[in-house]
Amino acid sequence: MSWKSNKLTEILGIQVPIIQAPMAGSTTPELAAAVSNVGGLGSLGCAFMSPDQFADQCATVRGATNGAYNVNFFTHEEPGQDSVRGEKMRDALKPYYDEFGLGEVPAAVPSAPSFNEEMLDAVLAASPPIVSFHFGLPSPDAVRAVKATGAVVLSSATTVKEARWLEQGGCDAVVAQGFEAGGHRGTFQASFEAGCVGNFALVPQIVDAVSVPVIASGGIADGRGIAAALALGAQGVQMGTAFLTCPESAAHDVYRRARINAGDDDTRITAAFSGRPARGLDNRYIRDMLGKDAMFPDFPINNTLTGPLRKASADAGKEDFMSLWSGQAAAMSKSLPAADLVKILVAETDDTLSRLEIT
Repeated sequence: MSWKSNKLTEILGIQVPIIQAPMAGSTTPELAAAVSNVGGLGSLGCAFMSPDQFADQCATVRGATNGAYNVNFFTHEEPGQDSVRGEKMRDALKPYYDEFGLGEVPAAVPSAPSFNEEMLDAVLAASPPIVSFHFGLPSPDAVRAVKATGAVVLSSATTVKEARWLEQGGCDAVVAQGFEAGGHRGTFQASFEAGCVGNFALVPQIVDAVSVPVIASGGIADGRGIAAALALGAQGVQMGTAFLTCPESAAHDVYRRARINAGDDDTRITAAFSGRPARGLDNRYIRDMLGKDAMFPDFPINNTLTGPLRKASADAGKEDFMSLWSGQAAAMSKSLPAADLVKILVAETDDTLSRLEIT
């Protein structure tokens, strides 16, 4: 059997098991459609969208591709109000706000709700073919409602325990998010440290623990990485960083430049931007905030506080205060149209497997 045809591709309705990761704030309908149109699975990161924005983007993707596509939401616990940490963080950010002439630091309130009834109604109305979640799953009733539309449900696990829980909760496939991955760590049942498992250890253990297909994610940038994931037992891969330098992504030019110039050791894990651990390229703000985690408000309150600063830094053409989310293979990125990138990844995987005498 070819690596391009397996249980995962059958479930998802795709031709090649390459998923463009749903990176909130960086995906576009154009990127998702471009990937889906060449047989992969394009994704929309919808975590910070309103229901109306979600409906509009979903309709745009649906109109641009006949292929399957994925929509993704965050299912984080709603943060508790902590005025002490909120005010400490506002005070810590004030000098940076003054540096950019931004005025007052915003109030310490969440930047977006977790997946809720209003968004569930929007999903049921749009009826996308694949719905994925990060930080666990919504309520059992919500999962059942989504699956009743015929949608395939996915979510991310950073431990074997999480993977088993996701399968029991109704997931049709599990994304094994290795420690190498860029963006927010998906850990939801353990401490951040407990979820710091690399793909070579994580993927085969999750494959052995669940009966649904496993998708490897984190540090995969070319066909060699895809072949390695397949050898570990994954039936497909999810790649985010690799697609951020595609012209169809919403990544800022400053972000693209930083990514292209990145080295193999330039990423760090930080909660300084959003309040939740996430991997990104090192910069001045991350370094300034080292050792200050105790004052960061919970996700996504801290995201609200840093939002204007991140935007001002980008507008000024400076990397210093941007959340440059990136995996550990950032240095391997290719600046290519998404369709071309998928085709190259397939060819590289074919070549790697051929050299290993695997078909």
